[in-house]
Amino acid sequence: MCINAGKLDRVLRVIIGLALMIYGFTTSNILLTAIGSIPLLTGAIGFCPFYPIIKLDTGCKK
Repeated sequence: MCINAGKLDRVLRVIIGLALMIYGFTTSNILLTAIGSIPLLTGAIGFCPFYPIIKLDTGCKK
């Protein structure tokens, strides 16, 4: 599996994911917390499963 998310993409995903999760925790909104975990996880591992579908790649160097 190739890392298909670039450095900036990954950093933004982690920041957005953390912000959504923190807001979800503080407002006791479990759905928002779960939604925030998706960009956090994809930013942490560097792979977005949606990118190959739309043929987008911000990270792989071939």
